[in-house]
Amino acid sequence: MPAAEQVRRGEGVESRENIYTFVPNLIGYSRIVLAVASLYYMPLHPRTCSLLYSVSCLLDALDGYAARYLDQSTRFGAVLDMVTDRCTTACLLVFLASAFPRWSIVFQGLIALDMASHYMHMYATLAMGGSDESHKNVDKSRSFILNLYYTNRTVLFLCCALNEVFFIALYLLSFSSPLLSPGLLEQVPEIKQANPYSAAALELARANKMDSTVPWVIAIVSFPVMMLKQIINVVQLVKASRWLAEGDLKARRERRKNLKKGL
Repeated sequence: MPAAEQVRRGEGVESRENIYTFVPNLIGYSRIVLAVASLYYMPLHPRTCSLLYSVSCLLDALDGYAARYLDQSTRFGAVLDMVTDRCTTACLLVFLASAFPRWSIVFQGLIALDMASHYMHMYATLAMGGSDESHKNVDKSRSFILNLYYTNRTVLFLCCALNEVFFIALYLLSFSSPLLSPGLLEQVPEIKQANPYSAAALELARANKMDSTVPWVIAIVSFPVMMLKQIINVVQLVKASRWLAEGDLKARRERRKNLKKGL
Protein backbone atom coordinates (compact mmCIF):
# COMPACT_ATOMS: atom_id res chain seq x y z
CA MET A 1 0.00 0.00 0.00
CA PRO A 2 1.41 3.43 -0.92
CA ALA A 3 2.64 5.55 1.97
CA ALA A 4 0.23 8.36 1.08
CA GLU A 5 -2.71 5.95 1.31
CA GLN A 6 -1.54 4.73 4.72
CA VAL A 7 -1.31 8.30 5.97
CA ARG A 8 -4.83 9.06 4.70
CA ARG A 9 -6.22 5.95 6.43
CA GLY A 10 -4.42 6.86 9.66
CA GLU A 11 -5.86 10.36 9.53
CA GLY A 12 -9.32 8.86 8.95
CA VAL A 13 -9.03 6.72 12.08
CA GLU A 14 -7.86 9.70 14.15
CA SER A 15 -10.69 11.87 12.87
CA ARG A 16 -13.21 9.23 13.98
CA GLU A 17 -11.85 9.12 17.54
CA ASN A 18 -14.26 10.41 20.15
CA ILE A 19 -12.37 11.86 23.12
CA TYR A 20 -15.53 11.84 25.23
CA THR A 21 -15.82 8.04 25.03
CA PHE A 22 -12.21 7.23 25.93
CA VAL A 23 -12.10 4.69 28.77
CA PRO A 24 -10.43 7.05 31.29
CA ASN A 25 -13.08 9.68 30.62
CA LEU A 26 -15.88 7.11 31.02
CA ILE A 27 -14.37 6.28 34.41
CA GLY A 28 -14.37 10.02 35.13
CA TYR A 29 -18.10 10.25 34.37
CA SER A 30 -18.76 7.29 36.69
CA ARG A 31 -16.84 9.15 39.42
CA ILE A 32 -19.20 12.10 39.03
CA VAL A 33 -22.28 9.86 39.22
CA LEU A 34 -20.97 8.16 42.37
CA ALA A 35 -20.07 11.51 43.93
CA VAL A 36 -23.54 12.92 43.27
CA ALA A 37 -25.11 9.78 44.74
CA SER A 38 -22.93 10.12 47.84
CA LEU A 39 -24.09 13.72 48.27
CA TYR A 40 -27.71 12.55 48.13
CA TYR A 41 -27.11 10.12 51.01
CA MET A 42 -24.75 12.43 52.91
CA PRO A 43 -27.19 14.08 55.37
CA LEU A 44 -28.47 10.92 57.09
CA HIS A 45 -26.85 7.78 55.68
CA PRO A 46 -23.17 7.76 56.67
CA ARG A 47 -22.27 4.22 55.62
CA THR A 48 -23.84 4.41 52.16
CA CYS A 49 -22.41 7.88 51.58
CA SER A 50 -18.91 6.90 52.72
CA LEU A 51 -18.89 3.83 50.48
CA LEU A 52 -20.00 5.74 47.38
CA TYR A 53 -17.64 8.63 48.07
CA SER A 54 -14.69 6.31 48.70
CA VAL A 55 -15.26 4.35 45.48
CA SER A 56 -15.46 7.62 43.56
CA CYS A 57 -12.11 8.69 45.02
CA LEU A 58 -10.44 5.33 44.39
CA LEU A 59 -11.47 5.45 40.73
CA ASP A 60 -9.27 8.55 40.50
CA ALA A 61 -6.25 6.23 40.51
CA LEU A 62 -7.84 3.83 38.02
CA ASP A 63 -8.55 6.44 35.35
CA GLY A 64 -4.92 7.57 35.38
CA TYR A 65 -3.72 3.99 35.00
CA ALA A 66 -6.19 3.39 32.16
CA ALA A 67 -5.05 6.56 30.40
CA ARG A 68 -1.42 5.45 30.45
CA TYR A 69 -2.11 1.79 29.65
CA LEU A 70 -4.46 2.52 26.73
CA ASP A 71 -2.54 5.56 25.52
CA GLN A 72 -5.65 7.70 26.03
CA SER A 73 -4.21 10.59 28.02
CA THR A 74 -6.02 13.80 27.09
CA ARG A 75 -6.13 17.36 28.34
CA PHE A 76 -9.91 17.07 28.62
CA GLY A 77 -9.50 14.01 30.86
CA ALA A 78 -6.87 15.71 33.02
CA VAL A 79 -9.09 18.76 33.59
CA LEU A 80 -12.17 16.59 34.18
CA ASP A 81 -10.22 14.63 36.77
CA MET A 82 -8.98 17.71 38.61
CA VAL A 83 -12.35 19.50 38.55
CA THR A 84 -14.07 16.37 39.90
CA ASP A 85 -11.52 16.16 42.72
CA ARG A 86 -11.95 19.82 43.66
CA CYS A 87 -15.75 19.74 43.55
CA THR A 88 -16.22 16.51 45.52
CA THR A 89 -13.84 17.62 48.26
CA ALA A 90 -15.49 21.05 48.43
CA CYS A 91 -18.95 19.47 48.75
CA LEU A 92 -17.79 17.27 51.63
CA LEU A 93 -16.18 20.25 53.37
CA VAL A 94 -19.39 22.26 52.97
CA PHE A 95 -21.23 19.49 54.82
CA LEU A 96 -18.58 19.42 57.55
CA ALA A 97 -18.89 23.20 57.94
CA SER A 98 -22.61 22.78 58.61
CA ALA A 99 -22.16 19.71 60.82
CA PHE A 100 -19.51 21.42 62.96
CA PRO A 101 -20.50 25.11 62.86
CA ARG A 102 -17.90 26.24 65.37
CA TRP A 103 -15.21 24.92 62.99
CA SER A 104 -16.89 26.28 59.85
CA ILE A 105 -14.24 28.96 59.24
CA VAL A 106 -11.58 26.23 59.13
CA PHE A 107 -13.47 24.23 56.51
CA GLN A 108 -14.24 27.38 54.52
CA GLY A 109 -10.53 28.22 54.59
CA LEU A 110 -9.62 24.73 53.36
CA ILE A 111 -12.05 25.05 50.45
CA ALA A 112 -10.64 28.46 49.51
CA LEU A 113 -7.03 27.22 49.77
CA ASP A 114 -7.71 24.12 47.67
CA MET A 115 -9.52 26.03 44.91
CA ALA A 116 -7.10 28.97 44.83
CA SER A 117 -3.99 26.79 44.93
CA HIS A 118 -5.00 24.57 42.02
CA TYR A 119 -6.44 27.41 39.93
CA MET A 120 -3.27 29.50 40.32
CA HIS A 121 -1.09 26.48 39.56
CA MET A 122 -3.04 25.55 36.41
CA TYR A 123 -3.18 29.16 35.19
CA ALA A 124 0.54 29.69 35.81
CA THR A 125 1.37 26.48 33.95
CA LEU A 126 -0.71 27.53 30.93
CA ALA A 127 0.46 31.16 30.94
CA MET A 128 4.15 30.52 31.57
CA GLY A 129 4.71 26.98 30.31
CA GLY A 130 2.48 27.00 27.24
CA SER A 131 -0.70 25.14 26.29
CA ASP A 132 1.14 21.84 25.83
CA GLU A 133 2.65 21.91 29.31
CA SER A 134 1.14 19.60 31.95
CA HIS A 135 0.51 21.01 35.42
CA LYS A 136 2.26 17.92 36.76
CA ASN A 137 5.56 18.80 35.10
CA VAL A 138 7.15 20.73 37.96
CA ASP A 139 10.93 21.14 37.81
CA LYS A 140 12.94 20.52 40.97
CA SER A 141 14.47 23.98 40.61
CA ARG A 142 11.02 25.50 41.09
CA SER A 143 10.00 23.33 44.02
CA PHE A 144 11.38 20.05 45.31
CA ILE A 145 8.23 19.20 47.26
CA LEU A 146 5.93 19.88 44.28
CA ASN A 147 8.20 17.87 42.00
CA LEU A 148 8.06 14.93 44.42
CA TYR A 149 4.29 15.31 44.84
CA TYR A 150 3.46 15.35 41.14
CA THR A 151 6.09 12.97 39.73
CA ASN A 152 6.01 10.24 42.38
CA ARG A 153 2.73 8.38 41.90
CA THR A 154 2.93 6.71 45.31
CA VAL A 155 3.34 10.05 47.10
CA LEU A 156 0.55 11.61 45.04
CA PHE A 157 -1.84 8.72 45.72
CA LEU A 158 -1.13 8.56 49.46
CA CYS A 159 -1.44 12.32 49.96
CA CYS A 160 -4.72 12.56 48.04
CA ALA A 161 -6.20 9.35 49.45
CA LEU A 162 -5.38 10.01 53.12
CA ASN A 163 -6.48 13.63 52.78
CA GLU A 164 -9.92 12.40 51.71
CA VAL A 165 -9.87 9.64 54.35
CA PHE A 166 -9.39 12.25 57.09
CA PHE A 167 -12.41 14.25 55.94
CA ILE A 168 -14.49 11.08 55.61
CA ALA A 169 -13.54 10.22 59.21
CA LEU A 170 -14.70 13.66 60.36
CA TYR A 171 -17.91 13.12 58.43
CA LEU A 172 -18.49 9.82 60.27
CA LEU A 173 -17.71 11.51 63.58
CA SER A 174 -20.57 13.94 62.96
CA PHE A 175 -22.85 10.93 63.47
CA SER A 176 -21.22 9.77 66.67
CA SER A 177 -18.85 11.97 68.61
CA PRO A 178 -20.08 14.57 71.12
CA LEU A 179 -16.50 15.84 71.52
CA LEU A 180 -16.65 17.73 68.22
CA SER A 181 -20.29 18.77 68.36
CA PRO A 182 -21.80 18.61 71.89
CA GLY A 183 -25.21 19.55 70.51
CA LEU A 184 -25.54 16.05 69.10
CA LEU A 185 -26.40 14.69 72.53
CA GLU A 186 -28.67 17.50 73.65
CA GLN A 187 -32.24 16.31 73.48
CA VAL A 188 -34.00 19.67 73.25
CA PRO A 189 -37.82 19.26 73.15
CA GLU A 190 -38.29 22.21 70.77
CA ILE A 191 -36.10 20.53 68.13
CA LYS A 192 -38.52 17.63 67.83
CA GLN A 193 -41.21 20.01 66.59
CA ALA A 194 -38.87 21.74 64.14
CA ASN A 195 -38.97 21.47 60.37
CA PRO A 196 -37.64 17.95 59.57
CA TYR A 197 -35.24 19.49 57.06
CA SER A 198 -33.90 22.17 59.39
CA ALA A 199 -30.29 22.09 60.61
CA ALA A 200 -31.43 21.36 64.16
CA ALA A 201 -33.61 18.42 63.11
CA LEU A 202 -30.87 16.95 60.93
CA GLU A 203 -28.35 17.31 63.75
CA LEU A 204 -30.66 15.45 66.10
CA ALA A 205 -31.25 12.75 63.48
CA ARG A 206 -27.50 12.17 63.15
CA ALA A 207 -26.92 11.77 66.89
CA ASN A 208 -25.50 8.42 68.02
CA LYS A 209 -25.96 6.69 64.68
CA MET A 210 -22.65 4.87 64.95
CA ASP A 211 -19.73 4.16 67.26
CA SER A 212 -16.93 6.73 67.13
CA THR A 213 -13.93 4.47 67.85
CA VAL A 214 -12.98 3.55 64.27
CA PRO A 215 -13.55 7.07 62.85
CA TRP A 216 -11.37 8.53 65.61
CA VAL A 217 -8.55 6.07 64.86
CA ILE A 218 -8.78 6.82 61.12
CA ALA A 219 -8.82 10.57 61.76
CA ILE A 220 -5.76 10.44 64.03
CA VAL A 221 -3.76 8.26 61.61
CA SER A 222 -4.60 10.34 58.52
CA PHE A 223 -4.32 13.78 60.16
CA PRO A 224 -0.53 14.24 59.54
CA VAL A 225 -0.93 13.48 55.83
CA MET A 226 -3.91 15.83 55.59
CA MET A 227 -1.75 18.59 57.08
CA LEU A 228 1.04 17.77 54.64
CA LYS A 229 -1.45 18.10 51.78
CA GLN A 230 -2.46 21.57 53.01
CA ILE A 231 1.21 22.58 53.24
CA ILE A 232 1.67 21.42 49.65
CA ASN A 233 -1.35 23.52 48.66
CA VAL A 234 0.22 26.59 50.29
CA VAL A 235 3.57 25.93 48.57
CA GLN A 236 1.77 25.44 45.27
CA LEU A 237 -0.10 28.73 45.67
CA VAL A 238 3.05 30.67 46.59
CA LYS A 239 5.17 29.15 43.81
CA ALA A 240 2.49 29.76 41.18
CA SER A 241 2.11 33.37 42.33
CA ARG A 242 5.87 33.92 42.12
CA TRP A 243 6.05 32.31 38.68
CA LEU A 244 3.33 34.61 37.37
CA ALA A 245 5.00 37.65 38.97
CA GLU A 246 8.32 36.72 37.34
CA GLY A 247 6.54 36.49 34.00
CA ASP A 248 5.00 39.92 34.53
CA LEU A 249 8.39 41.46 35.32
CA LYS A 250 9.94 39.85 32.26
CA ALA A 251 7.11 41.11 30.04
CA ARG A 252 7.46 44.64 31.44
CA ARG A 253 11.22 44.63 30.81
CA GLU A 254 10.66 43.47 27.24
CA ARG A 255 8.05 46.15 26.73
CA ARG A 256 10.38 48.88 28.01
CA LYS A 257 13.19 47.55 25.81
CA ASN A 258 10.95 47.65 22.73
CA LEU A 259 9.81 51.19 23.59
CA LYS A 260 13.44 52.33 23.79
CA LYS A 261 14.20 50.75 20.44
CA GLY A 262 11.20 52.55 18.97
CA LEU A 263 12.57 55.88 20.21
